[in-house]
Amino acid sequence: MFSEYKFPKNFLWGGAIAANQAEGASKIDGKGVSLADLHIYYPNKTNEEIAAEQHKGMSVAQVKENMADQNGYYPKRHGIDFYHTYPEDLALLAEMGFKTFRTSIDWTRIFPTGEETEPNEAGLAYYDALIDKIRELGMEPIITMLHYETPVEITLKYGGWNNRSVIDLFVKYGKTILNRYKDKVKYWIVINQINLIQFEPFNSTAIPYDTVDNYEEASYQAVHNQFVASAKIYEYGKKINPDMQIGTMVADCTAYPFSCDPDDVNLALRRNRMEYFYTDVQFRGEYPQYALNYFAENNIHIEITDEDKRTLKENTMDYLAISYYYSQMVDAKKNNMNPASVTPNPNLKANPWGWAVDPKGLYNSLSQYWDRYGKEIIIAENGFGMYDKLEDGEVHDDYRIDYLSRHIEQIKHAMYDGVGVIAYCAWGPIDIISCSSAQMEKRYGFIYVDLDNEGNGSGARIKKDSFYWYKDVIESNGEKL
Repeated sequence: MFSEYKFPKNFLWGGAIAANQAEGASKIDGKGVSLADLHIYYPNKTNEEIAAEQHKGMSVAQVKENMADQNGYYPKRHGIDFYHTYPEDLALLAEMGFKTFRTSIDWTRIFPTGEETEPNEAGLAYYDALIDKIRELGMEPIITMLHYETPVEITLKYGGWNNRSVIDLFVKYGKTILNRYKDKVKYWIVINQINLIQFEPFNSTAIPYDTVDNYEEASYQAVHNQFVASAKIYEYGKKINPDMQIGTMVADCTAYPFSCDPDDVNLALRRNRMEYFYTDVQFRGEYPQYALNYFAENNIHIEITDEDKRTLKENTMDYLAISYYYSQMVDAKKNNMNPASVTPNPNLKANPWGWAVDPKGLYNSLSQYWDRYGKEIIIAENGFGMYDKLEDGEVHDDYRIDYLSRHIEQIKHAMYDGVGVIAYCAWGPIDIISCSSAQMEKRYGFIYVDLDNEGNGSGARIKKDSFYWYKDVIESNGEKL
């Protein structure tokens, strides 16, 4: 019975951040400029307008302008100074009882432009110390190789990930960190949310929108090149340590049909298949026919060599990492095949950024992916962004506790039904810069960081009510929700 089901004793409870949203120190120890360093904060734009900027991407002129800008504020260049505060911050996570901690290695700390023949030892030394501290505190490190940290030179010199030359540059970087940490890191995510080319086009592909005639074609070529790079990294990793677990990661962008109208059901089916496309290729080792048909019908031509096909077929990923925040819905009368084209669900309430709260959607997503592949799943991100209020030195975030407890309950239900979830990483266990909006006030953490959207504040760390709640969750192995 479900009421008697318990999480496995070895379940990995923890949290996740990204280097570019937390570390800061953008000009320290030889770091290069990454795409994240170009993300300006818009003080006078609404949340909707900021989201539109992200969906649009960037032009070459904008890239150069932001690199030279001396007046605007670029929050990800500063983060929460995790580069210097990680020992204290990790100690707070260990106090909650974390069993795992996910973060990324910033490509531009290791190869500042991506083209160097030798890695930057200062960058490697930082990650030596960070990974050692994670392990020392009893946490299993989950390391992402690329979390929107492509060197800007890949954009300016190569035009982005649609250039096949980038494959070798990334594989060189991947081999470097695999060699360095092959005996310290078991779980690797090669590329964060590889499917977000419509939501985070520039972050995902590094392609300026004014350099290609068919942006959708260029984006899918970029994804193909990322598939190949991931497979080559997998092949190498397994040679140097067969026990490594190397996975792919997607954001859940599957959709419900708006109604039982066959047109709505059909659109949801076709939309969802083009989301499963990414994992179909990386778990089954070949392009599905429905995707090839979509490309042909939409004038999308992708260069896929016979060697690419062999590499993909022989090097499928070990596990699925997934991020889940909200669910989506499609109406055939209003929406199309673009994953960003959605209809609000009248049955759900949303946060101030329009993200509809739907715990049962997580059960649905986990079940569908498990039924399709039977691959173990790491929930690499799940969290609730909200405007938190610091009052008398305290943050009362019952809304976050409610959100997370209801989602964990659905994870438990999925596992009861046989889904192989092995880890849960709450997103942003300490407040960091928002990926999509570059806001500090879009907070996810169990730990409040006293900084505002423009970096003002003491930087003090303050435990929220959710800190103590999550500590109890972990200590009880999910029994106290």
